[in-house]
Amino acid sequence: MSSDFWIMRPFNTLFILVFAAFLLLLILASLILRNKSERTREAVLVGACLVTFVGFFIYKYYLSIDEEFNVLTAAMGGFNWWGELPLQLCNINMILIPIGVLRKSRPLMNFGFFLGPLGALMALVMPTTGFNGYSLLLPRMLGFYGTHFMIVIEGLALVTFGLFRPVLRDLPKTILTALAIAFIMFLFNMFLRWTGLHPKANYFFAVETEGNPILELFHSWLPYPFLYLLPCVGILAIYMGLVMLVFTITDRRKR
Repeated sequence: MSSDFWIMRPFNTLFILVFAAFLLLLILASLILRNKSERTREAVLVGACLVTFVGFFIYKYYLSIDEEFNVLTAAMGGFNWWGELPLQLCNINMILIPIGVLRKSRPLMNFGFFLGPLGALMALVMPTTGFNGYSLLLPRMLGFYGTHFMIVIEGLALVTFGLFRPVLRDLPKTILTALAIAFIMFLFNMFLRWTGLHPKANYFFAVETEGNPILELFHSWLPYPFLYLLPCVGILAIYMGLVMLVFTITDRRKR
């Protein structure tokens, strides 16, 4: 097989094949667990999140000793453990989904279902420096794509495993939960910057836009840290409304 086959880029053949493999894994797991007890389904999902969590830190370890990655990101300060914690919009769901499932917390499960796959897909289709155009067989590439694809299917598994189903009345609480978590991350960013632990801490993009064109637009409207994220609420509301429309149509067809 040609070495070029293993080069990973958004939407190339390898990307589509890997994405399809993870979706197939989700379908098979959902079918196998269909007649199992709720406790068993919860245990499988929580276990998957724990495996992803452990894999995440193994991936970050290899990233920390990856000389090529540190050269590529030297202008941004290189690797810093304080900037690599699982606190971004996507990977924080490795923590929030198990908590939501075990505590039966609908706001957290809503967050995991709506924001988990969305955040992970954004990372997958807009990979940052060092993760686009390289062989999938590199440890940092396996870690990056494996973690994010797992987060996508873990968020979707909340519904396909029958553990949760979103309803329209939950959407305001979901938005408030997202804002609350983003504000906590903003405060944590400011703490890391103030203490010097990570002078460029930017979890949830709550301090800087980092060149994101959509956030740059919002920043031109509200040129203040964290506050420029507020217009994202409108986009999130539209996105959740479209997802709920799919559920509504599906329910009507079943009836």
